Amino acid sequence: MFSDDSASVGLPIRIVVLTIIGMIGIYVIISSIMSTPFVPGSMYAVANCSSFNMTGTVCDSPELIVSVFDNDGRPIGGANVIVWGPGRKKAVGGVTDASGEFDIKLLNISLAQGKTEGYLSVRVMQEGYLDYTNDFLVKVRKV
Repeated sequence: MFSDDSASVGLPIRIVVLTIIGMIGIYVIISSIMSTPFVPGSMYAVANCSSFNMTGTVCDSPELIVSVFDNDGRPIGGANVIVWGPGRKKAVGGVTDASGEFDIKLLNISLAQGKTEGYLSVRVMQEGYLDYTNDFLVKVRKV
């Protein structure tokens, strides 16, 4: 049909070379996607009460339950929890159970001299999540 077949002389080898180059390109793209670092999730903590009152200069906190959740509302078990009293002088730490809860009671907490209110602070740490800190977890008032 056509008398000039010079265009098709090197065609099969060109197809093979371009296929190999394309496969190498796809491999590079997929390997770079798979080697991206893991992005940690975020979490938050809540307490079973928002505030309590002190009747003297030194008191114990009520029984507090600190619950730790991920952003989807699923409890996070095995998280390390540290709760500080006002002024960060007293602390209690522990690990959440399978339902994401940690029961605490801070003993002998006091407010700073001349202050009538302060806050309990919390820090939560768990592998695979960003650390969570809340300096205003529970309000403490002196009455």
